[in-house]
Amino acid sequence: MSLFSLDGRTALVTGAARGIGFAIADALGQAGARVVLNGRSQDGLDGAAAILRGKGVDVATSLFDVTDQPAVKAAIAAVEQDVGAIDILVNNAGIQRRAPLDRFDDDDWRELMATNLDSVYYVSKAVAPHMIARGHGKIINIGSVQCELARPGIAPYTASKGAVKNLTKGMCADWARHGLQVNAIGPGYFDTPLNKALVEDPVFDAWLCQRTPAGRWGKLEELHGAAVFLASSASNFVNGQTIYVDGGILSVI
Repeated sequence: MSLFSLDGRTALVTGAARGIGFAIADALGQAGARVVLNGRSQDGLDGAAAILRGKGVDVATSLFDVTDQPAVKAAIAAVEQDVGAIDILVNNAGIQRRAPLDRFDDDDWRELMATNLDSVYYVSKAVAPHMIARGHGKIINIGSVQCELARPGIAPYTASKGAVKNLTKGMCADWARHGLQVNAIGPGYFDTPLNKALVEDPVFDAWLCQRTPAGRWGKLEELHGAAVFLASSASNFVNGQTIYVDGGILSVI
């Protein structure tokens, strides 16, 4: 099982105060990594860090806006200097905006793309030179089943996640030769704050449970295994892939 150990490694997780980001930070910490939590609310980060420290995880926090490229560059430099070399990067920060495409607000489009797509480029581009210089590194981008599927009312989100999938492939194409592995996790439908409106919609809940072979929403802890695998030496020849953790929904729709 030493292949899956993250002892001695440092992981930066964006959007880590709650939801999927927090769950992945928890998983990496439990596997032995020092975890740096990123977010835009210090109170939220402090609360998340306190929970993880209560589990014995070595935690630091880094407050910065992933859509602000100069702030990203400064923050990554500070983490590298003050916390340690970033061995694992998880690009998780994301938002959702729902409306029919013909009525979608242009400002919402720009905010969604900046958060879901631009941030993956900004943070990865700031971290990758350090990893390249060291000859190793793991980057995990958080996609979605919407990398492959569309639903009414979320066309921009679908576009952003499809782009994340192909950006993951592009990062692999450019950086694998330098010892980096860049992959993505595509979660299905999980009970998270981002999906609150769907979880509370009885019609959608019934549809989802009927159409998902597993017959239910995902539990956040069910993302732990994929995250630890992609962050560890067990995945050293896995590159440019998107692993879907979706209860089988992509197999039947």
